[in-house]
Amino acid sequence: MRLIESLKKKKFVLFNIFFTLYIGINLIGGERGLISYFDKKKIYEELEVKNKALNSELKDLEHKISLVKNNDRDYLDMLYREKFRYGTKDEIIIKLK
Repeated sequence: MRLIESLKKKKFVLFNIFFTLYIGINLIGGERGLISYFDKKKIYEELEVKNKALNSELKDLEHKISLVKNNDRDYLDMLYREKFRYGTKDEIIIKLK
């Protein structure tokens, strides 16, 4: 009986304690918590690096396509020699890869 009466008198304090614990636990963990924030930040940074790499590769490919469209003889000769391993008799071919 005394326990029930003391709980009725202190229900505001108990409510504040549980409410504070609830807010604290969801602030640290949870889907929108601090840990989730750092995980998402790490993923975002990795995607930014990947995006920069893909953009540089895209610019390189666009440049190569423009060389082929404009019939750049030096680039076409380089492609021809690389793909078909072509060389004249007086040339020495050194493979570096």
